[in-house]
Amino acid sequence: MKQIEIYDTTLRDGAQTEDISFSVEDKLRITEKLDELGVHYIEGGWPGANPKDIEYFKKVRKSGLENAKVVAFGSTHRPRHKVEEDTTIRALLDSKSTIITIFGKTWDFHVKEALKISLEENLDIIHNSVAHLKKHVEKVFFDAEHFFDGYKDNPDFALQCLSAAESAGADCLVLCDTNGGRIPAEVVYIVDAVMKSVHIPVGIHAHNDSECAVANSIVAVQRGVSHVQGTINGFGERCGNANLCSVIPNIQLKLGMSCIRDEQLSRLRDVARFVNEIANIRHFKRQPFVGDSAFAHKAGMHVSAVRKRPETYEHIKPELVGNSHRILISDMAGKSNILRKAEEFGIQLDPDSPQIQAIVTTLKDLENEGYQFEAAEASFELLMKKALGLHKRFFDLIGFRIIVEKRREGEDPMSEATIMVKVGGRIEHTAAIGNGPVNAIDNALRKALDKFYPELKDVKLHDYKVRVLTAGKGTFAKVRVLIESGDEGRRWSTVGVSENIIEASYQALVDSIEYKLLKENL
Repeated sequence: MKQIEIYDTTLRDGAQTEDISFSVEDKLRITEKLDELGVHYIEGGWPGANPKDIEYFKKVRKSGLENAKVVAFGSTHRPRHKVEEDTTIRALLDSKSTIITIFGKTWDFHVKEALKISLEENLDIIHNSVAHLKKHVEKVFFDAEHFFDGYKDNPDFALQCLSAAESAGADCLVLCDTNGGRIPAEVVYIVDAVMKSVHIPVGIHAHNDSECAVANSIVAVQRGVSHVQGTINGFGERCGNANLCSVIPNIQLKLGMSCIRDEQLSRLRDVARFVNEIANIRHFKRQPFVGDSAFAHKAGMHVSAVRKRPETYEHIKPELVGNSHRILISDMAGKSNILRKAEEFGIQLDPDSPQIQAIVTTLKDLENEGYQFEAAEASFELLMKKALGLHKRFFDLIGFRIIVEKRREGEDPMSEATIMVKVGGRIEHTAAIGNGPVNAIDNALRKALDKFYPELKDVKLHDYKVRVLTAGKGTFAKVRVLIESGDEGRRWSTVGVSENIIEASYQALVDSIEYKLLKENL
């Protein structure tokens, strides 16, 4: 079975999406998920381009990935600069990444108009950049920028650019549809021409400006390409990149080629939703393979047929990509997901237990209120254990009050929280200040519980996200709060939902604390 390399650029190309900004911690969490998914390469960013990417490459070296290798991305050296002295090249090597991808111009129009150099100089720049990097790292991938446009205008020069990279020792030549304007028929004849001209692996990097990025990637693989670049959920500049959530299952399930292991493919939906949550992007219900509606059926002829033979209206088994059948009027939807999560959490659960349906019902009710648990598995584990009677209550809230005071224009407001909790038979009443109301209630709650549970001193809040759920209601809108917490050994995420942002935040904070205590008191 032919092996196809999957190269994910969510953290670099995907981060260029309008309305998306990943923190270093976001990038590290997504890296871990991509590694679990089994992609071969993760493009981490452009070292030297900004402090965030510099910090990411320092931290990711300690992450202990099992499947993927992190790639540093940059450009060929600048015209009229020696490759050994070029700051971009130096930054790539300083990242300590063993694999580097550089892009270079392959469209004569760009060489003449953007770089203002001769075609021969451009060929030297490509060759010198690849050759220099290859002396220091394990692999060098060459992204042939605007290759399809360049080939259509000047095929001889475009192929010469590939030859320059190949002769310098490049390990893969990646054909980029940078403007995203090509259609499959064009990709086929251009890839065919390339495959006859080069002697090393060829890749494809497609943008989606013509809604053809996935199709272009698939036909390129059919014509011999063995390396595919894309992003989770199709994130990317303008209209996005080839969506790996469609590319991977199409290659593996439709073309019969190997990308990742079957058990990794079954995590695809979870990874897609996780990345959306971290990016603070609403899930697209009708996204192929991984969307909520991808295998959903309403009442009528479809439902009757699917219950007897799912393949009557489903092109694959949804479980292969981590999805599930949804009979929209059925009370059975979600059972398999509950059983799978129970197994992950180490909970023994009889498949025929009526408790499963109770959990499904609770889950549906909460999702209807706006809860989402894909990136808040700690909250979901607590939900399951409460439903199964496996949860221990560590404290009860009697009440809290928060005061926000701004004394004069130009000064930051002050926040003070007062809280009263009951632990066992003891009542603790205390107060704390914070740089905002959420920080104040967090500080007050910890202060009240520290004497009973000193292990909470190890917990730190790493991230806090708010999403408005009911558009058009202004400041009266319902919000969802996602909190990431952690101690020295692990990290976990929790969720809260309310029209009141403080209440939603409090729910997520309490879940975070209870999760920590639950794990410490097993």
